[in-house]
This record gives sequence, structure tokens and C-alpha cells, in this order.
Amino acid sequence: MIGWSTWDLTQSPLWVGAVSAAMLLPTFFLSPVFGVLADRLDPRQGMLVAYLSEAVISVSAAVANFQGVFSLNWILCLAFMLGVVSAAQHPMRLVLLPHLVPRPSLPSAVGLASITYNLSRIIGPALGAWLLISVSTAAAFLLVSALFGVGSLFLLRIRVHVPRAQHHAESILSAMSQGLVVIRNSPLIRLVLILTMVDGMIGRSIMELLPAISGRLINGDAGTLASLSALAGVGSVLGGVIVSRMRGQERTLLQLVFGSLLLCSMAVLLVVWVRDLAGLGFMIMLVSMAVTMIGTGCQALIQVCVADAYRGRVLSIWTVVSLGVPALGAFFMGSIAEQVGFVAVLIACALATAALVVLLWQRCQVAAVLKGVTA
Repeated sequence: MIGWSTWDLTQSPLWVGAVSAAMLLPTFFLSPVFGVLADRLDPRQGMLVAYLSEAVISVSAAVANFQGVFSLNWILCLAFMLGVVSAAQHPMRLVLLPHLVPRPSLPSAVGLASITYNLSRIIGPALGAWLLISVSTAAAFLLVSALFGVGSLFLLRIRVHVPRAQHHAESILSAMSQGLVVIRNSPLIRLVLILTMVDGMIGRSIMELLPAISGRLINGDAGTLASLSALAGVGSVLGGVIVSRMRGQERTLLQLVFGSLLLCSMAVLLVVWVRDLAGLGFMIMLVSMAVTMIGTGCQALIQVCVADAYRGRVLSIWTVVSLGVPALGAFFMGSIAEQVGFVAVLIACALATAALVVLLWQRCQVAAVLKGVTA
């Protein structure tokens, strides 16, 4: 909705990318801090505070629309505030999950969580587009606020025991450095972070720029964006189903991530044949399916191999990469697309990604990495 509001105001892929960057910029600086807090506090309470904060921000956006002051500057401020809350929410959510399911079931749980999340991407854009076209942007933001309120009620019903140490002598900076040491000493985690970065530079960047891509390639409107978002949701659900069938098998998960990166590259190359909503929709559905398998596969790999005491800190670094890199990718991709068009940019990115994936597969000695982890 923020992306479409930006495109509707500016008709510029550069500004769509800039708003995406403003939303995800806080992740770079604040997510590691919240990762430390997630290892020290009750993550359920942290998620509850984040949900209520997002509800308040959505209400303020609705009020700005009602008063006619919803400008580009307002959107940039709104995106930044949502980014701050998101930087807190992600580590809390990721730390909470292992307290709800046993460790061998974590890949399945990650996949099922992805299915639930992406089903909302099918229903939400359709309802949001109807509100944008038939009612108003303010009504859409009010609905978002109400949904966060409902989510808070469900969180209140969760009862889990999350043991936490009573005393923490080290500072936040010291605790953050301990998480970095864990990453440095784990070849598998380092490889997962690299693969997540590659995914962020192409697949997730395309998802961030979807309003601009739709507008430039097929002259799409809000209804077109809703249809594309729904198809992206379908692809994500399919990807989540595939990951949910796996149970703690590191080698299989890593092979899935490599294969999904290649699938993403091949899907993006279909942009050469995009002429209408059907063609672009098919491409976006495949990209979304691949992106979901990459993201959930990488998250599951970290979840099953990191110790509970460092889970929040390590996953917060993964969050920085998985959410921060797409913001930069969207910004640079949008900037270049202003000059040469999206078709040339997407083809170049797809070919570069495929070459990089093949190179990583050949040189990273995957078998040695897995042997050190599973031995």
C-alpha cells in the first residue's frame, strides 16, 4: 500500500525504491540491538509492543489522508517509522518460534509460518485494492490498524515459558560481538548469509519494486498491482509448502536454496516475453515461489544449527541481510531502470545471479561445510 501510494504520487521507480530503502534502513542499525534484547526478554511481549506500535502508525497515516496532507515527505517518514518497528519485531518473532515447536520440526514450522504470512498477501492486496478504488486510502490504513489490533489479541492468548537469565553483566555492544563470533565460527551460517544476500539483490528487490515494474511494463493500476501481489502470494504459499515438508535436513535445505536461486534467475529472464498481466503475473509467481524457498530455507538452516542463547543475535544479523539488502537492491535497480528501463536491468541481474550461484556452488565446498556441521 505504501509502495502504491508512492507510485501514484510520483510515477517514479526511483522514489519507490527510495521509500523501500527508508522503510528498511533502520534494520541495518537497530535489528542487532533488538536481537540482543530478544535473547534477554520475553519475545512475546516484544511482539505485542511492535503490533500495537504498527497499529498506531497506521491510524496516523489514515488521519493524514483524511486531512489531505499525505505527501511524499509524509510517506518517507511513515516508511521510516514502520522500519524501526519492523527492526524490533523480526528478531522477537524468530526467537519465539523455537519455543512453540521442537527443534526437529523447525523447518516445517518455518514453512508453515511462511504459508500463513503469504496467504495474507493474497487476501490483503485484493481487499486493499477494493478499498483504494471503492472507498479511500485512509480506509485501507484503518483496516491495517484494525488487523494489527486483532493480531495483538491472538498474541495475548499465547502461553509459553521463555527462560531468561536474571543478570546480564555484558553490555549490548559486547553481547552483539558475541553473536558475530558465533557467525564467524560457523561456515554454514556464513554461507547462508551470502546466499541470502544474493537473493536480496535480485528476487526480493523485484518484490520491493513491484508497483514500479507493473506501471512501467504493462501500465498497471492499483487493481493490476493487487492481482500481481495475489499471484506473488500464491507463489509464496507454494514455496512455503515445499519447505514445510522438510525436517531439519541441512544438506537438503542447502540444495533447495541453491536450486531456488537458479529458478529465480530463470524466472526473471521471462521478462523478455512479458506483454500483459498474464505474462508478468506468471513471472512474478515463479520469482515469489523461489524467493520464499530461499528465505525460509535459509532461516530454517540457521534455526536448526544455532544455540538458543545466541538465537536472537544471530538471526538479527540474518534479518539485517535479508531485509536490508533488498532495500539497497531496489534503490539501485530503480535508479538504473530510470535510465535504461526495467527489461535490460532485470535481464542483467538474472544473468549475473545465475553466474554467481554456479560459482558459489563450485567453490564453497558445500560437502565440507555440511560435514563440519552435522558430524
